[in-house]
Amino acid sequence: MQKPECPGGVQLRNRKAANGDQRTSSSVHRTTVQQSSSSSSTSSPETARKLHPRPSDKLNPKTINPFGEQSRAPSAFAAIYSKGGIPCRLVHGSVKHRLQWECPPENLPFDPLLITLAEGLRETRHPYTFVSKEGFRELLLVQGAAEKAVPLLPRLIPVLKAALVHLDDEVFARGLNALVQLSVVVGPSLNDHLKHLLTSLSKRLRDKKFKEPITSALQKLEQHGGSVSKTSFLKPHFLYLHSTKWTV
Repeated sequence: MQKPECPGGVQLRNRKAANGDQRTSSSVHRTTVQQSSSSSSTSSPETARKLHPRPSDKLNPKTINPFGEQSRAPSAFAAIYSKGGIPCRLVHGSVKHRLQWECPPENLPFDPLLITLAEGLRETRHPYTFVSKEGFRELLLVQGAAEKAVPLLPRLIPVLKAALVHLDDEVFARGLNALVQLSVVVGPSLNDHLKHLLTSLSKRLRDKKFKEPITSALQKLEQHGGSVSKTSFLKPHFLYLHSTKWTV
């Protein structure tokens, strides 16, 4: 025969059951809150963008700078130089830099090397600025340079003109020096091509800091071009300078 439970035992069992229900309810509540918090965090716009970036996010200026150095495509000259297409390298010296050629420059074909170096005159970054400027100069110093350079004049002149119309002052100065160096080598052969360049030079005369170097360059073009260079397409540029007397 089952013994009747005492009132105290019934109350104790009821309290345990109540406490168990409370713990279960509390655990369920915490789980629900955590799930709700996790769901809320996952569904936030910022988190959603991180997990599933939109195509437009790639254009966010905070992550990509379209004007940054890393986004700039290398120039044609830089690409050729990095692939070993220019047969010389820059050697850093304690006082000044110099070029080291892979073989004697007189053994190198001017086509297309001289034109490639002329294109490099428009570079604005080191070492391309030095390599193109010094390489162009040294290549024109080799024996037989005139015979090799004259046939290239129709292709060289547009490249030099691009340097002379460049907005960067240093690029213009390199183009001007290269033009004088070329005139020393090819002499009167340059005369027929000067009309394509002198308009660009006269525009730069508005800048006072270039008046003296341009005047000097024109005088050297006259000197190396001979009497043929004193034609109607050169004379107005000297008259504009008011600094050179003409004797035709």
